[in-house]
Amino acid sequence: MSLKPKTYFNWSSGKDASLALYYLKKEKKLHIDRLLTSVNVFHNRVSMHGLRRELLEQQAESIGLPLTTIELPEQPTMEEYNSLMVNTVSNLKKEGYDNCAFGDIFLEDLRDYREQQLKPYNITCHFPLWKKDTKALLHDFIGLGFKAILVCIKSELLDKSFVGRDIDESFINDLPDNVDPCGENGEFHTFCYDGPIFSRPIEFEIGEKVYRAYKNPKSDPETPNKNTGFWFCDLIPIEEEG
Repeated sequence: MSLKPKTYFNWSSGKDASLALYYLKKEKKLHIDRLLTSVNVFHNRVSMHGLRRELLEQQAESIGLPLTTIELPEQPTMEEYNSLMVNTVSNLKKEGYDNCAFGDIFLEDLRDYREQQLKPYNITCHFPLWKKDTKALLHDFIGLGFKAILVCIKSELLDKSFVGRDIDESFINDLPDNVDPCGENGEFHTFCYDGPIFSRPIEFEIGEKVYRAYKNPKSDPETPNKNTGFWFCDLIPIEEEG
């Protein structure tokens, strides 16, 4: 049995989570033995990223860690989300998890929210990417051999040509000045399909590109009636032969 702190990792399926998990595994101070991901059960896809559940499960299998999912309804209220999260975290705590990790980089409010939500359970949060330069992180991600594709972009900041595009040096060079290199402000989301944490690459084909508009949350007093648009790129799993 490992004497290192038992830890679950909040897995988004994207590049930041992949790089954060890599750093933690390399550091070897925590015993990470589970991934946790939110899934929209109506669409059967990873929340926000729009990634098919099958590809998420293939990621977990390639990484070699069991996967726990939080099964969210189509448009959960904060009360519904918090209730489901409380139930999941309570079960993880009973299983001996006193630590968890995230791929967040610089959003103070988000970090505070996560820490406050887990404080009653005495679960310590770890943020291996915290306050690191996002362009340097992206260069490190590429240099380590990770591969990722954009599966969701915010249409008011990036045009349709970016969705379905791989993360590489030309991508960094083409990003507008008002877009964070890691998309930390929600400008884009990615699917990581290969790299040093995977035993094998995840195979897929690029499917349909779809535009969807969502109403801004009522908690945003400046734009309560404005819609926010996103382009999504569907990724289709390739069935293994035999």
